[in-house]
Amino acid sequence: MANCTQVSEFVLLGFRGGPGMQKVLFLVFLVLYVVAMVGNLGMIVIIRADAHLHTPMYDFLQSLSFLDVCYSSTIAPRALVNCLKDDRRVSFAGCASQFFFLSLFGTTEAFLLAAMAYDRFSAICNPLLYPMSMTRQFCGLLVSGSYAWGLVNAVTQTTMTFRLSFCGPNEINDFFCDVPPLLSLSCSDTSVNQWVLLGLCGSIIVSTFLVCTLIVLIYLIISNIKVYGE
Repeated sequence: MANCTQVSEFVLLGFRGGPGMQKVLFLVFLVLYVVAMVGNLGMIVIIRADAHLHTPMYDFLQSLSFLDVCYSSTIAPRALVNCLKDDRRVSFAGCASQFFFLSLFGTTEAFLLAAMAYDRFSAICNPLLYPMSMTRQFCGLLVSGSYAWGLVNAVTQTTMTFRLSFCGPNEINDFFCDVPPLLSLSCSDTSVNQWVLLGLCGSIIVSTFLVCTLIVLIYLIISNIKVYGE
């Protein structure tokens, strides 16, 4: 470790193949990216333009579309450029930035999907109480909480990963910066990172289980209140 020289850049190997295959991949990814952008941005415009769609369900859909735009734009542009050029290097700071935003948007989207599931559960199982339980303020709180958890995960993962020493090979066998290939390139002990990653994933699973349990308990309490009321 005393003679370790920290790498200043990484190389994203991406998909293998000759120039012809790279052009085909470029066209395929470009079409998929454009379709994703048009679909998600169109969803946002339609929801904002129609006052009848200003409800919690469509607020969640609007937030999900925005996250999809951000997540896709974090990966696709660089992947498209790399398909057309031989120089696939990315700076250390650039890799860290991409890693941070991928973690942020990916984790936020996972929690937002859980919030959307709770919203649909409330609307289907308790339609009469839904307008009172799922207000615009509570909807905004769920969205803000999703971003907060996403930020915590992104900061933790980025800090833990890029504090490591990278002094050997710098080729990432992927088309974006992700945890597993980066940990495999590090010449430091990555056991702490692996435990932290396991802890964060476990906390997400446990918190989701607790939320589901809470939803079931609330549903049972409301059902009992209705029975006793009758």
